[in-house]
Amino acid sequence: MDRSLFIDVAALERNPLLFETALRPASLRLSDERTPVRTLETAGRADLLDREGRRWIRVRGRIRAAVEPACDRCLERYRQEFDQEFELYFCPMEAIAQGGESAIGPDEIDIGFYEGDGVALADVVREQLLLWLPMRSLCDPACRGLCPTCGANRNAAACACRETFADPRWDGLRHLQYKH
Repeated sequence: MDRSLFIDVAALERNPLLFETALRPASLRLSDERTPVRTLETAGRADLLDREGRRWIRVRGRIRAAVEPACDRCLERYRQEFDQEFELYFCPMEAIAQGGESAIGPDEIDIGFYEGDGVALADVVREQLLLWLPMRSLCDPACRGLCPTCGANRNAAACACRETFADPRWDGLRHLQYKH
């Protein structure tokens, strides 16, 4: 692991960590469809917080990135830009192992966990990007998608296929005749 991109708890005891770095798209390990298409820029600050004797890490900053996912309706690639601020908290994994089960309050939803000496900055950025990415990628909310019959992209050209669909599970009832 590249220690220059590592948020070390021992180093945070002395001073907060100010960072401004560029991350290669391959270092983020997102899905194949959503890997950033250019170098990702991030800048911010990491602090050590001591909540109730725990060694919490707070990371605040800004991420500038671009991804080119395939649209889930028409399969065409489109560009999605991010230039947003973030704030994440990380709690040591040992803290939950000792405490057992506990309820999570509304102010604790944005908490992640770390093991060992700290957390890698690339993991922080990766987690935040995954939270920002929509579950369903659409090039446009009005995307018409692909024709289910011929496979043509309906955004590019109209096809001559009929749009009628008869569910074959009802075929047996279509042939019944009603008698008085």
